[in-house]
Amino acid sequence: MRLASSVTVPYAAYLRVYEPLGAFPEPERTHWVRYARRGKLPGAQDELRRSLADLLPTPPVPVPVHESGEAFIALQDGVLCVCPWRTRLRGWLALEELAERFPAPVLDAVLPPVVRRQAEADFERWQEHNPDARPWIRTATWQVPLRWFVLFADEEREYAKEGEPGPPARPAPVLRYRTPMVQARRRVARALRTLKDAIEEGPLIDGLVEVGRWLEEFHPRSLVELDYGGLVHLVPEPRLADDHSAADTAEGLAALRDGDGARAGAAYERLTERWRAVRDRQYAN
Repeated sequence: MRLASSVTVPYAAYLRVYEPLGAFPEPERTHWVRYARRGKLPGAQDELRRSLADLLPTPPVPVPVHESGEAFIALQDGVLCVCPWRTRLRGWLALEELAERFPAPVLDAVLPPVVRRQAEADFERWQEHNPDARPWIRTATWQVPLRWFVLFADEEREYAKEGEPGPPARPAPVLRYRTPMVQARRRVARALRTLKDAIEEGPLIDGLVEVGRWLEEFHPRSLVELDYGGLVHLVPEPRLADDHSAADTAEGLAALRDGDGARAGAAYERLTERWRAVRDRQYAN
């Protein structure tokens, strides 16, 4: 069963890694070459609709039976780069997080315990043969985690409002950042040094450490992308146009390095207020 293609799912943002074709072993490398030559390729909304469609049957299908052969494609300095969807793996990882986000009665109503137990058993068997597997895509709903902005600079921001031409292969509206992997890793390392000198250990530092470790799993010539995804349909256009969250993040870190607590606090307040307004819409109805 498929959701109508005209339905826009507005709640998810994405952090993606596109690896150069040479990072993939055969026969997967040949698969991606042929895949990229197909012409029109599916987008993020297509991926999300397919995932949601699996939740409509009774009982729901929380994790696809077979791994997806789809990917996002990008060119980096003329090199074909691939970001595999790996929908099945990401489905298993998302199931592990659900228990922390929802009360047991709500979770049982959406995904019955017997369905979750079967998915968990399938994942354990799969991991025995794929111990080093990791996702190329991270997803956040109703927000962009502030630690993701550390990876990017304001000049890497790409924004096109509705009615304007968007980036290649992406219709407007769109707001995204792209940076080479080497820059992303350098910014994470520098931010961690700054934060550890300025504040106590806590969720902010732990989250950034975890993102840094994830980035180390990929080819050094990869491309890293932060895509606001469906959030561009949720946030009013004037707010999108004024959203320079990566710049605010960089400003806050620079202020901490300079020992200017007031300036750092002002930058952090701009960020938290902007994203609190987005998250609050989750409960508007």
